[in-house]
Amino acid sequence: MQRKTCHRERALGIRPRRAFPEGSALTEFALVIPLFLLLVFGVCDFGRLFFVEATLENAVRQAGRYAITGNHQPDPKNPDQNLSRVDSIIQVAQQAAVGIDVTNIQISSVNGGAGSAGGPGDTVIISLTSNVQLITPVIAAFFNNGTYTFTVSVRLKNEPFPPSDTV
Repeated sequence: MQRKTCHRERALGIRPRRAFPEGSALTEFALVIPLFLLLVFGVCDFGRLFFVEATLENAVRQAGRYAITGNHQPDPKNPDQNLSRVDSIIQVAQQAAVGIDVTNIQISSVNGGAGSAGGPGDTVIISLTSNVQLITPVIAAFFNNGTYTFTVSVRLKNEPFPPSDTV
């Protein structure tokens, strides 16, 4: 339905405007959609980063709690034997980091050095490292090779357990 023009509009040469010029919605959509997608994928990336950090912190905490007890996990390949303490701690950390590739697990102790979980009363240090590949190219450009590296660690004092359990 056409809008009627009044006498004054005709005298001034004003033509009636349409409410929505053709193509304006498409133009606005084309301008807004890249920003919207950047926001959505950015939220997903940062959500993944927070999830990975929380999961790794939980994994290192669980491994540390297990390490201070001096216990050993059963060997899945040899049912009658146990894993070493270090291998047991690594297994606990990997089981707690569900869905995350934890490739670099380092265990050391103050008295025993690298590769040792220490004896009773010693201090054990457990460190986990994992890389997260970002999916948003604009955000990934701010990180080396588009990956963010997490390193979490815990330092705890071993409980007084039998010294024969240190192997």
